[in-house]
Amino acid sequence: MRSGEDRSRRNFLKSALLSAAPLAAPVVRASATPRTPETAVTRDDRAQWLTILERVSQPVLEAISRQRLRATMPVEARPGLAAARSQSTHLEAVGRLLAGLAPWLEAAPGNDPSEERLRNRYREWARLAIQYGTDPKSPDALNFGSNQQSVVDAAFLALAIVRAPTELWAKLDAAVKANLVRALKETRRIQPGFNNWLLFSAMIEACLCKYGESWDTDRIDYALRQHQEWYVGDGEYGDGPHFHWDYYNSFVIQPFQLNVLDAVEPVTRRWASLRAPIEKHALRYAAIQERLISPEGTFPPIGRSLAYRFGVLQHLAEMAMRRKLPEGVSPGQVRAAMTAVMTRMIQAPGTFDSKGWLTIGFAGHQPDIGETYISTGSLYLCSAAWLPLGLAATDEFWSAPAQPWTAKKAWSGVDIPTDHAVD
Repeated sequence: MRSGEDRSRRNFLKSALLSAAPLAAPVVRASATPRTPETAVTRDDRAQWLTILERVSQPVLEAISRQRLRATMPVEARPGLAAARSQSTHLEAVGRLLAGLAPWLEAAPGNDPSEERLRNRYREWARLAIQYGTDPKSPDALNFGSNQQSVVDAAFLALAIVRAPTELWAKLDAAVKANLVRALKETRRIQPGFNNWLLFSAMIEACLCKYGESWDTDRIDYALRQHQEWYVGDGEYGDGPHFHWDYYNSFVIQPFQLNVLDAVEPVTRRWASLRAPIEKHALRYAAIQERLISPEGTFPPIGRSLAYRFGVLQHLAEMAMRRKLPEGVSPGQVRAAMTAVMTRMIQAPGTFDSKGWLTIGFAGHQPDIGETYISTGSLYLCSAAWLPLGLAATDEFWSAPAQPWTAKKAWSGVDIPTDHAVD
């Protein structure tokens, strides 16, 4: 039997993080001790992450599971652009959300019955999202190949399927697989931009390769080799011929390269020689990302697409999930840092509208921070920070004691080692 203190903790988190009315009653689970981002995180971090996951994800996945996504999802965008963005925003919401959820959906069962009930429900909703989203006869049929943006979010959907081969591919029936393959191939009519977009085309082809469908080697070859030409040093790639101060190394460039290689290597060793330099750069960029998290659980609001919120941390999350964190960076400190960031951002007033949908903003509702390509569906790339939920609760990432992260140690006077560039 749980104590009165445990009940208070559950009630606090439920009111703090689930205050927006969801479309269905949430699964009840033990939740985290109330805290500010500055305080030490606890063993309840996984429950905290799952509560955030549920609050963000449920409106999207429940709606499409009922073929009501187009009918119910708002389309917030720059003034005058909502109609145009409505051509792409629903695929954005589904593809991006599933890309972050996929490792958790794919993971083996754990020992928490409430988490397993939640996971099983979301697995079913995710498969229904793919079924209805790729069925031309569904009212929630998503737009593949009809607009430039669709190559981006078809690629995030492909990334989700690469990350969850059992739950998001093997368990689909033959008709759904056929519709999915057709939808992905429809994006071939779009010529990607000469920048990170090359990797979107590559990811779609890598997914097709992984599952034995016809695929285009040239799109993968061009994307991977061109990005090696755009490497600018010390773990960073340019976004095209020029370097941009933003987080696209995390949103797209580095995680996509790793996952493209993962998908094709069982079929061909054509790009095997690129693995070592790509992983070397990935390790350094993960170290940089961890150091950018301030003692207060913030990071610099630099560059484009800040409305993706804690999706900025996708690369750090990817490396944690792969158990390939940099030397001297422990899983406990990464978990603590990421929890602090997510908690701070999710609790900012205005992050959700009255019906539980994400609003455009960085720390709350800040519509001016959204570029012309940002709309409601775009915002669900925040899910990319949840990748470590694919690790078992017994994994060191979750079971290790929380530790202060690098900036927190440095600003508290701890004698930390020097930091050096890799090349």
